[in-house]
Amino acid sequence: MSGGHGHVDPSNKGVALLISVLALVLAFSETLGKSAQTEALNANIEANNLWAFFQAKTIRQTTVRAVAESLEAALGNKAGELAKSRIQKWKEAADRYQSEPETGEGRKELADRAKKAEARRDLRLAAYHHYELASGAVQIAIVLASASIITTMIALTWTSGLLGVVGVAFCLIGFFAPNSVHLF
Repeated sequence: MSGGHGHVDPSNKGVALLISVLALVLAFSETLGKSAQTEALNANIEANNLWAFFQAKTIRQTTVRAVAESLEAALGNKAGELAKSRIQKWKEAADRYQSEPETGEGRKELADRAKKAEARRDLRLAAYHHYELASGAVQIAIVLASASIITTMIALTWTSGLLGVVGVAFCLIGFFAPNSVHLF
């Protein structure tokens, strides 16, 4: 370095500021992406648990109906009051397994809850993918901005800035409208 101690090219200050802004966008996209991914996993677990509960209710309902129908068929008109009472209670239990609005644990309510959890999962996964694209664009932008300092190629700075805008756009899409753009 001949005679230039302490001298900083003014264009480098602009690139350094660009890199700082890009790093901030990267931090947001990574944080939001991780949050969306965690929420998607939680919703997926919730949906799986609800569908498992739904299947258990289906098995119980089928078993109770089969027992009631078998006893009814076996006894026919010879069924006593105790048997008729038991058969009626089993049929009521089977109907309750189908829909139980007061507890939200009937098959109908469980299926509705599971579908809502799946919708939440899908929305958060869509957001996650947009944040991942944003992160990738911004990471490449940071590399190009850094390279522009070394090479003094202004085209790299402009490309970096453009990729930064793309990164911000994907962050905004992920945050406000994850289902509006489908790339994959």
